[in-house]
Amino acid sequence: MSQRHVLFRVAQERYALPLEAVREVVLPQPPFARVPRVGGAVRGVMNLRGRVVAVVDLAELMGLEPRALAAGYGQVVILERDKRSLGLLIAGVLGVEPLTPAEGTADGVVRGVATASMGAVTLLAPDALAAAAAALFGGK
Repeated sequence: MSQRHVLFRVAQERYALPLEAVREVVLPQPPFARVPRVGGAVRGVMNLRGRVVAVVDLAELMGLEPRALAAGYGQVVILERDKRSLGLLIAGVLGVEPLTPAEGTADGVVRGVATASMGAVTLLAPDALAAAAAALFGGK
């Protein structure tokens, strides 16, 4: 069964998240406020219309080479999980498409692979992704 997904680029890879998991996509407003005692994947926190949102570099979280944050680079995908917002720094949104996950989906952050109009994309599990990001802050 196909479901609409937001497709985006991180480093040279293509990923997708279910559309219903994505609240919005915003432009980053660096510099982000630093968070003490967290790993390098945590870029900091940003103010999004009065709400404090943690921003995690999805490239580093996925084990890819992170890119230096420069003005005008990238976008932040805002996930809304359990009434908490999480910002994922990405290179850029590619579009929204209905995708059908391949059989034999994996456990963890990666749900599987699907074929989009631009080729193969890795499907991400929003809850597992939020949990992996929370672990960077010492949470569950």
